[in-house]
Amino acid sequence: MRVFGIDCGTEVTGYGVVESDDAGRQPRLTMKAMGAIRLVKSKTTAERLEQVFVALSAELERWKPDAVAIEEVFYSVNAKSALKLGQVRGVALLAAAVQGLPVAEYAPLKIKSSVVGYGLAKKEQVQFMVARLLELAEVPQPADAADALAVAICHIHTAQTLAAQGAPRRS
Repeated sequence: MRVFGIDCGTEVTGYGVVESDDAGRQPRLTMKAMGAIRLVKSKTTAERLEQVFVALSAELERWKPDAVAIEEVFYSVNAKSALKLGQVRGVALLAAAVQGLPVAEYAPLKIKSSVVGYGLAKKEQVQFMVARLLELAEVPQPADAADALAVAICHIHTAQTLAAQGAPRRS
C-alpha cells in the first residue's frame, strides 16, 4: 500500500509518501518522498490556494498513491487561523478527489498515538519516531514533511489493524 500524507498549513503544507511492504515476516515501511510547499505571503489567498492545489496535484500524479491521508483541523482559539487552515485542507481534499483517490482524515491525537504511542507527544518525539519507523539516518526536515509522513504512517497502521481484525479496509 502506498499512502500520500498531507499536513496542511497556512504557511507551509508538508507532504510525504510512505509505502508498506508486507511481503516479509515483519511489515516494513519505506519513505518514497517528502517535501514542503512554502506559500508566498505576498500572494493573494486565491493565488496561495492555487499554488497548493497545483503542487499537490503534481505530486499525487507523480506518486500515484493508493490512498491519501490528511490531518483533521486542529481546533484553535483563533477562528481566523482555523478558517485559513480549513481553506488549505479543502484544496488538499479537492486535489485528491479530482484524481479519484480515497481520502482518510485523522485527528492529531490519533496520529501521535499511532506513531509515538502517546497522543500528547511533542513535535520532536513525532519526528524522532518517524525517522525510526522509516529507518531514516536522520530526522526528516522540515517538520511539516515529517508530520505528513506521520499522517501516512498512521493510515497504514490503521489499515493493518483493521485487516488483522478482519474488518474492511479503510482507504
